[in-house]
Amino acid sequence: MAIRTRQSQRLRQVLTRERIVETAVELLDAVGEGALTVRALTSRLATGPGAIYWHIGNMNELLEAATAAVVATALDTRPTRPAEPAGTIEAGGAVGTPQDEIRAVALGLFDAVTEHPWLAAQLVVQLTRNPWGPVTLRIFESVGRPVRTLGVPQGDWFTTTSTLVHYLLGATAQTSHNTGDDTVPGSEADRAEFLNTASRAWQELDPDDYPFIQAIAEQMREHDDREQFLTGIDLVLTGITTLHPPTTSRPPAPERLPSPE
Repeated sequence: MAIRTRQSQRLRQVLTRERIVETAVELLDAVGEGALTVRALTSRLATGPGAIYWHIGNMNELLEAATAAVVATALDTRPTRPAEPAGTIEAGGAVGTPQDEIRAVALGLFDAVTEHPWLAAQLVVQLTRNPWGPVTLRIFESVGRPVRTLGVPQGDWFTTTSTLVHYLLGATAQTSHNTGDDTVPGSEADRAEFLNTASRAWQELDPDDYPFIQAIAEQMREHDDREQFLTGIDLVLTGITTLHPPTTSRPPAPERLPSPE
């Protein structure tokens, strides 16, 4: 019994929560949420179910931890908009304006969903079912701090930030390739063929009934999801700054977000 106990203790020392979460992300990326099971984890980690449950209470907790880990990475390594002037990002990686900061957060999450297609659905789950959880809190804090710095009145902070977050998550979910529907394109080649088919169908519509659809058929075929997503963010930001014009007095610049637990 003593030998077995020492072996179990050594196993727990090697098998950390972080390692389990990393493995869960790898499985989610490779085979999707439906295949993330304790059996798959134990096989990948060469351990037993008890060792998994020692660190993770249940699969919902593991999904939340995997989502939180990917979101934290995305928000810690935020990209800049392509073709923007080099001066957009200040020395040390700081973003120049509140609008730039919000764009960077949005693109970080958009690119994370592109890399991890299962993430889109989990972001929506966390926002709607677990608003007090680490995923929702980190996203709202990352978007809300620059909203505050924009000069939005405090009474409008929640509504303004919610509008941005809802657009951000809704648009990323719409462009995600992980829909569970075989008719939705899953690769760039499939996407191009899908858009070509849709564009031709739009162009063949009766112009008297659908003049607008015919006019944008070619634009739809040529559009870039990432740039379209960022255009939507810019439209929302334009609305915010129109409703709440910048003033000369602004709150102090926000401090760096705390690291996730």
